[in-house]
Amino acid sequence: MTDINSLKFDEKGLIPAVVVDYYTKQVLTVAYMNKESLQKTIDTKLTCFYSRSRQQLWLKGETSGNYQHVVSITTDCDNDALVIEVKKDGPACHTGSESCFTKPVFKNEDEKEFAIDNLYKMLVGRKQTMPEGSYTTYLFQKGLDKILKKVGEECTEVIIGAKGGDKAETVYEICDLTYHVMVLMVEYGISLNEIRDELARRHIVDKKVKQEKMQ
Repeated sequence: MTDINSLKFDEKGLIPAVVVDYYTKQVLTVAYMNKESLQKTIDTKLTCFYSRSRQQLWLKGETSGNYQHVVSITTDCDNDALVIEVKKDGPACHTGSESCFTKPVFKNEDEKEFAIDNLYKMLVGRKQTMPEGSYTTYLFQKGLDKILKKVGEECTEVIIGAKGGDKAETVYEICDLTYHVMVLMVEYGISLNEIRDELARRHIVDKKVKQEKMQ
């Protein structure tokens, strides 16, 4: 672990901190810390910054309730900047946005962008609005039994594709299975973060089992 005394604070005693969502890896905000606010962040496991305008410490979420629970703090190779991964209780931006970074400056249209979180949000939106003509709407209208039937069918298709040695088909069918499992998640009210947390717990258990076998 890097000692905070070895960090390089600027002439005003500050160091920039890039706050990142632990789950999505989305950049939430960029703020500044002094040694006192950094130590308080470590002690409380909640982000605490230094306000350059008010010239005082401010605990993120103290007034809004949108606390940021710290998972990790990492410094760069020069020890003069921080990346802080957090689990947030609410929007990171004072405007109510999930992130402070919402204004595009440039986007390479040749690059295709996909995020599983956006797919999940789309499915939630389908369940809330039930747009006519949507296959997802059809599944929600038919209910749990239909959704479970589709999950079972797609599991079988994955097995057939993999057993047949067709990688492209297997990838295609895994995507179909993933979609229908996510529909099931929305139907049950299961969030992506719940799945991520469970996978993280299993990862820790798996490491322990491996270590025990090596001993």
